[in-house]
Amino acid sequence: MELLDAHLMPAVDGTAYGLLLFVVAAGLSLAFGTAGVLNLSHGTLYAIGAYTGAELSDGTWGGLALGLAAGTAAACVAGAGLSAATVPLARRGHLAQALLTFGLALVGGDLLIQLFGADELPVRVPEALDSSMMLLGHRYPAYRLCFIVMAVLLAAFGTWVLTRTRVGAAVRAAADDPQMLAATGHNPRAVHIGVLAASGALAGAAGVLGAPIIGPGPGTSENVLMLSLVVVVLGGLRSLWATFFAAIAVGEVQTLGVSVAPDLAPYLLFAAMAAVLVLRSRSRFAEPATAHGPQGPSSDPVARLRRNLAARLRPRGAARAAAGAGAGRGTTAPGPGRDARPTPGTDHTKSVTKSVTESGGSAGAVASPGSGGGALIGWLPRRAAWRQAAPLLVLLVVLIALPGMLDSYSISLAGSALALGLLAVSVTILTGYAGLPTLGQTAPFAVGAYVTANLADAGWTMGPVQIVLSALAAAVFSAVTGPAVIRARGTTVLMITLAVGELTGAVINQFKSVTGGADGLVGFPSTQALWGGEGMSEESKVYTYALAVAVMAVTVTLLVLRSPAGKLLTGTRGAEARMRASGHPVGRYLLVAHVCAGALAGVGGSLMVTVQQYLSPADVGFEIAAFALLAAVIGGTTSVIGALLGAGLIVITRDWVASSWPGHGPLLLGVLFVAAVYLLPHGLAGLRGGSGRSGPTPDGPRPDEQPPAGSTSARTPTPAGKVSS
Repeated sequence: MELLDAHLMPAVDGTAYGLLLFVVAAGLSLAFGTAGVLNLSHGTLYAIGAYTGAELSDGTWGGLALGLAAGTAAACVAGAGLSAATVPLARRGHLAQALLTFGLALVGGDLLIQLFGADELPVRVPEALDSSMMLLGHRYPAYRLCFIVMAVLLAAFGTWVLTRTRVGAAVRAAADDPQMLAATGHNPRAVHIGVLAASGALAGAAGVLGAPIIGPGPGTSENVLMLSLVVVVLGGLRSLWATFFAAIAVGEVQTLGVSVAPDLAPYLLFAAMAAVLVLRSRSRFAEPATAHGPQGPSSDPVARLRRNLAARLRPRGAARAAAGAGAGRGTTAPGPGRDARPTPGTDHTKSVTKSVTESGGSAGAVASPGSGGGALIGWLPRRAAWRQAAPLLVLLVVLIALPGMLDSYSISLAGSALALGLLAVSVTILTGYAGLPTLGQTAPFAVGAYVTANLADAGWTMGPVQIVLSALAAAVFSAVTGPAVIRARGTTVLMITLAVGELTGAVINQFKSVTGGADGLVGFPSTQALWGGEGMSEESKVYTYALAVAVMAVTVTLLVLRSPAGKLLTGTRGAEARMRASGHPVGRYLLVAHVCAGALAGVGGSLMVTVQQYLSPADVGFEIAAFALLAAVIGGTTSVIGALLGAGLIVITRDWVASSWPGHGPLLLGVLFVAAVYLLPHGLAGLRGGSGRSGPTPDGPRPDEQPPAGSTSARTPTPAGKVSS
């Protein structure tokens, strides 16, 4: 009883906090589940209501009512404006929506700070609520009890509207079958606007009512957004009551969990989020255990090994004759929505090549599992290869000449851009080539960074040693987390990788002995470029070292992407189901790509520490993950050079341009996000003849999967065997 009595008030606090998150998450769930908009600016809508309510609060009932009306209306208008902003992106999938809304969140956050200041605003409530009441022998704030009652009533009212009214029927129809809704005489576009306006209104009302509980201030919108995403993932998109109970659970973990198990509480939420997403993705993409016939994968591993050995030991002339005979017998053409499965006697390579070509790929992009790459098309013609390599050579010449043209500060920014560029290239590998859009690539980036920082602090200042060990550590980390990522697709990948990134951030804040916690690490020795040399202290030497490492890493990346392994990876993105039907271990390809991309991100993290000579959690947080994803999109999701240029553009905007307009860095970055999404749908590489156009939208269903009913996503075919430099 004493233990229960000690934790009673934290439990009630958790209920109040959970109900606040429920009101916010209900709007986020409505926007995503019904309007199909992944709104990363939802926390900013909450902040609009919170700041407005705090500004108008004067300690009277009239001030509370006026603040509630004004904050709700302002957020409602902003939600309707968000509907208009996302219309041009309706056929581009959730990745473009996520980048756009994140940019709008940066712009909105900067404008709110300019209007209301950067300090947390005090909130005055009516005197009757600014007191305490007796609750089971304890005094408890009256306002929080009142808020609990209002949130429960709101949940009941929302459920009644969605399930018992014509408006709710129209909203459900818009989510399930917009074509049928249009056939009944309703305008799906009007429903879309209304849903996002209602979503904004819920966020704004939660901001006004929650301001006395969570005062408006820096970081509030990001924290509310992350917790609301956890609630939506745990509760799902179909039941408001499921969202209600998920929000209560999250609130209890945030308050009661901290007092009961403070060491575990930071990990529980995002670990639960990742577990739920992984379980859902596994149930969705589970493969049948049946055999696929003589040419497909067999359930008998001994028989499969025997066939592979026979194919490898067969003389080349006999193999060609068998292939010719198989081609003469023909193949079975796939029907709509069916996998292209080879009939007995059909050559695997021809079947998969045909399937990739039908998906927008180029013939010869994929080889059969046992061919060793012999069926792949060779290198590009010499003239075309030089044309592809010319931008890379020009960029290299410019980068080499930079130290003679820039001051010390600008040179250090160029080094930071190279580190962020390697992170962006790793995102390009996963998003553009593997079709796995990621918001958590800063996790292996952080592993590489902290390994280098701790090695330097322990006296291991040799640069090559730091690079190799950081890459290995990041690769091991990616190998551990990879199985949870590679089975998911689309938005689920974004959410899983986001959870991985946030869990990594929680570990960084907890293990202060290794990471320095929120204070970070600083004061470690400078890196030595070569054995027997001195630590690099001049910016030009550090930049030259960073450039040499980046050139080697990018060169290896390009060679791998142009190799048979790279073309097989591109084939998995373009025709995954047909690749599986032809015997290719798609999961293995994706896992290897995830591990290699993680190693490259670890190299980028190591370079960042060498260039900056300090490391803080902000350097490896969610914002950096969004920047890396934006850099990949700016360059074109299949362009390595474009990713490097995108990273440079972000660093210039964030650190160089913003220095001439102090305090407005987030605003400039937000404008860059919005402009890139609207003006560069295929990235910088797409401006030179479409070479950077990505194939299947990386956050949408694969080309050989049927999109859900009412889906507005579209595919833009890409030569699956083409690798953009």
